[in-house]
Amino acid sequence: MRQAYHLFLLHVGIALVAINIHFFLAPNQFAAGGLGGLTIVMHHFFPNVSIGLLMLCFNVVLFGLGFMFLGFSFGLKTIYSSFMLSFMVWLFGEVAPMAEPLSEDKLIQLMVGVLIAALGLVIVMKEGASTGGMDLIGMILNKYFSIDIGKAVLFSDMIIVLLSIVAFGVENGLYALFGIVLRGVVIDYLIQQFSLTKEVVIISYKCDLIKNFIIENLGRSATVHEAKGAFSNEQKEVITIVLKRSEFHSLKKYINEIDKRAFISVHNMSEVVGNGFKSMV
Repeated sequence: MRQAYHLFLLHVGIALVAINIHFFLAPNQFAAGGLGGLTIVMHHFFPNVSIGLLMLCFNVVLFGLGFMFLGFSFGLKTIYSSFMLSFMVWLFGEVAPMAEPLSEDKLIQLMVGVLIAALGLVIVMKEGASTGGMDLIGMILNKYFSIDIGKAVLFSDMIIVLLSIVAFGVENGLYALFGIVLRGVVIDYLIQQFSLTKEVVIISYKCDLIKNFIIENLGRSATVHEAKGAFSNEQKEVITIVLKRSEFHSLKKYINEIDKRAFISVHNMSEVVGNGFKSMV
C-alpha cells in the first residue's frame, strides 16, 4: 500500500511537469531550460513532429550517453520518470491539443507554469527520482570535468535560452531566462519547506512513556538530560529530539493526551544530516 502511494505521488509530480510543458511553455514558445525547453526549440524547426515524440527521441539519446559515461548510477526511477514524462506530454497533445496560448498575458502564464512545474519536480525528487533530460549532461560534465552539477545544468539551460532567441526572438528568450531563474528560486524554497525538521525539547513528568512512544511508534531515538528546576529544585529529565514535521505532530498529540502540563519548545531546523536524515555526502 505504501509503495502504491509513493508510485502515485511520482506520477502526480511527472504529470505536473507535463502540464507545464504542454499547456504553458509550448503554446507560448517558452524554452525555459531543461529537456522540455530544448524540445520546444526543436519543435519550431520540426513542426510536424509532436513534442512528446521529440522528447522521447532526446531521452533515448541522453540515456544512451548516460549508460555510456555514467553506467547505471542515475537510477531506474529516473529512466522511468523521463519516459513517462515524454508519454504524458504526448498524451496531452493527443487529448487536448493547444492551437493557441491560454491567454494573452505571457508573464502570468510563465509564472503559473513554472510554479506548477517546480512543485512537480520537487515531488519527483522527494520520491528519489528526477525527470532526467539535461540533468544527465550535468552529471557527465561533473564526472569528467569536475564542474558542479548545478553550474553544468545552468550552462545547458543558457545554451537553450540562446537557441530560443534564435528560434523565437529576443522577447521569448528573455521570458525563458526569467523562467529559469524563477524555477530555481521556487524549487529551492519548496525543497526547504518539504525538508523542514524540528528540534523538540520536552520537559514532562511522563518522560518514560514519551521515550517509549518515540522509540516504538516513531522509530527514533532521543537525547535525555538530567536537569533541576530553578524554582522548585526538583530533578527532572529533559528530552531533546529532532523530528520530521509529520512525526512532530504525532508526538505532540500523544504528549497532549498523557500530560497536559508538559513543557515543549520547538525550533525549526533548515538542515539536518546524519542518522535517519539526509546523507552527509
